[in-house]
Formats: sequence, structure tokens, C-alpha cells
Amino acid sequence: MSGFREFLLKTNAMALAVGVIIGVALGNVVNSLVNDLIMPPIGVLLGGVDFSSMVIKLKDATTDAAGKAVPEVDIRYGAFINLVIAFIVIALVVYVISKAFIKEDIAGPSKTCPACKEANAVDATRCRACTTAI
Repeated sequence: MSGFREFLLKTNAMALAVGVIIGVALGNVVNSLVNDLIMPPIGVLLGGVDFSSMVIKLKDATTDAAGKAVPEVDIRYGAFINLVIAFIVIALVVYVISKAFIKEDIAGPSKTCPACKEANAVDATRCRACTTAI
């Protein structure tokens, strides 16, 4: 048991677990935002079209010789369109949320490599990209 405890504390397993839990919770919030707040107005803007009912029927439901029901076979392209629209909206929402909460670090003073024009730390003696002496 102590080996497992050391594994959890010395590796990034605990950070990964916390990240997954927070990710699942955020995923639920974003799904609700998209399905409950964003998709209804999009449906109205598209004229109330219900994509989920759009299908190409390949075979009707029947019963076989033994009396067993054989289900219909459909290509449900409308459900696929719904998922693509939801994916695009979710990706946009995640992008906006990440831009709002994740700020880029302001770069400190640096000096530019004369050979490759890569920014390097002020106290660097060699370029981190091409190893040219600075």
C-alpha cells in the first residue's frame, strides 16, 4: 500500500486525476450550455429544422419467417449534422472560455539570435534553437 501511495504522491497521477475530474465537470457544463442555451436559437435561425429526423431509409422494418421482428435500416445523416454543429459550437465555447481564463505569459527581456532570429534569454551565451554563439 505504501508503494501505491508513493506512486500517487511522486508522479503526476494525482494531478491527472484532478484534471480528469475537472475536465468531466467542465464538459458537462459546456454540453448544457450548448444544448440548452445555444442550440435552441440556432434551431430557430435555421427555420426550426429538426436535423435528427432526417434519414435515408434503406430497409423497412419487417418480420422474418419465424415471426421475429427485423428492425428498419436507416442512414441517420441528420443526427450526424446535429453532432457536427454541436462540435463546432462546443469548440467555439471552449476556445472563448480558454481565452478568458488562460492568459499568456508576458515575455521578459530577451536578445535575438543573429543567425536564426530566435528570442533567447538575456544571459544566454548560445541560441536555444540553432546553438549559434550569441
